[in-house]
Formats: sequence, C-alpha cells, structure tokens
Amino acid sequence: MLEEEVDVENGQKEWGSYVLYRDELGERLDGHLDRKRKWRETRRGRGVVGVSFSTDCYMDGRSGKITRNVVKALTDHEKYTRVLTRNPILALQDLDVFQTAGEYVTIGSSIPCMDAGQVTAIESNAPAPEHRLRGLKEFNKHGVQTFVSMSPTYPTQDKNNLREHLERVAECDPAVVFHEPINPRGGNFEMTVQAARDAGEEKLAEELDRLRNRERWIEYATNHLRWVQEIGQEMGLPVHLWPDKQLIKHVSDEEQIWLQSWRDRQSPEEFAEREDPASPIPNIPHMSV
Repeated sequence: MLEEEVDVENGQKEWGSYVLYRDELGERLDGHLDRKRKWRETRRGRGVVGVSFSTDCYMDGRSGKITRNVVKALTDHEKYTRVLTRNPILALQDLDVFQTAGEYVTIGSSIPCMDAGQVTAIESNAPAPEHRLRGLKEFNKHGVQTFVSMSPTYPTQDKNNLREHLERVAECDPAVVFHEPINPRGGNFEMTVQAARDAGEEKLAEELDRLRNRERWIEYATNHLRWVQEIGQEMGLPVHLWPDKQLIKHVSDEEQIWLQSWRDRQSPEEFAEREDPASPIPNIPHMSV
C-alpha cells in the first residue's frame, strides 16, 4: 500500500515524509457510532480512544481536517478521546471542536527534551519543542485539558536538565506528565543513533550508542525514572512513569516492586471518569547513582 500510493519502500526509515489520507474517516466513524449500541467492557479498560499514537494526526492541513471530524464524531457520542500530536499549533485550528468537547477530550504532545538541536536531529520533520509547548499553553489558556509525554528522554540529560525540562513542561499546566526512557532495541533505535550522527549531534549519538550495553541502559533508565519521580513530587507535578517491561527483569527485587507498581498504577489525571489512584505514589528504593 505504501509503495503503490506514496512510493515508499521502508515505512520506518521514511517516516514523516509521507501521509496516507482517509478523508472520510470521521463521517464513517460517526455513522458507526450512531449504530453501535453495545460496548465490550474489560476489567482494566478505561474507555479512552487514542488519536494518534503510531503516527501524527496533524502532519498537515488535510490530515488535520480528518482529525477534526474524528474528534468531533467521538466526542459528540461522548467517547473519551486522547489526542497526541507533535504539532499542537496546527491543532489550534480546531480549538472550537476541542472546547465544545469539554470533558471528553485531552490533547498532548511528546516533548522528550527542550534542546531543539537534539530533538530536531532525531525528529527532523517535526516541530521544535518550544513550538509544541506553545501550542499546549494556548489550549490550556482556552480551557482544554493538556498532557505531556516526556518520551523518550535522552541519555545526555542529567538531573538538572530534567528539572529544567519539567519546569518548562509545567507552563502548560498538564493534567499528567508521562515519562519513559528510550528503549535501545529494534530497528527504530538504530535509525535514531544514525539520525543523531548524520545531524552532527555527536555527543547524543555517542551516548545513545552506549545504551547497547545493558548495564549502561539499566543505569540510565532507572536514574531517569527516579529523578523524574523525585522532581515531580518536589514540584507537585502529576507525573506517571512508563517503565519498560524488559528493564524490570534486570533490576533488583526492590526496584522491580517499585517499577511494576508504576506499570500497574492508574495515571493520576481527572479524565475519562478516572479518580486519583487510591494507592500512594510508589516508594523509590535506595539506588546507587
């Protein structure tokens, strides 16, 4: 399909250089929701529709129009909708739909780092982090709930960098700040290292490359998770950690309990009829720096 419609041979390698449009998706979804009367419920399900977590729903004006219709269809039918985009400035063209949706929508952006050079090296076709934050601040200013995904934070960031990062993120008054260290497995990681190197970000490329060593990855990932939790608690920010399943297998018993508790915990946002988690924030075990 990619090769036939947009002349793309490698969807991962050429990500961001093509878009496949489904122009009538919103209308089709609206008709489907009109007809659907029964919904499957699961013990862990929260009834939230994610738009879009494997691509970007505001890559350009045409995709934005599709997204507008999708969000309107979902929220008109009172389906809770979480929108993730690297281009919240473009999403502001649909501010009226988001405001009308009220409690049924939240919009967020991935902001892994505030260093534009490093972010642009890895996400060359995406808006700069300042641009993303500015868009979220505008949504918050107009009463639309926001969230931030600090994913993935880079191994070049120390604790002070993460503190500065969270101080900037706090400017959009997010309902939740998700955090995840980078996962050094698979083809995407290989492309990330090469992209940093091609962009001349040698220090970033070197630090990423070091994560191929499992012990180095464990040290970096656990430190970042610990620091984000500590700083978030100090600042009163609603952070929610996303530890990797593989990471949990390779840490101490105490650390396993800590990280698994985060994986099992509901995010602390008032969205989709959620209540604050009954359990306290998981305690950080003693760890060596």
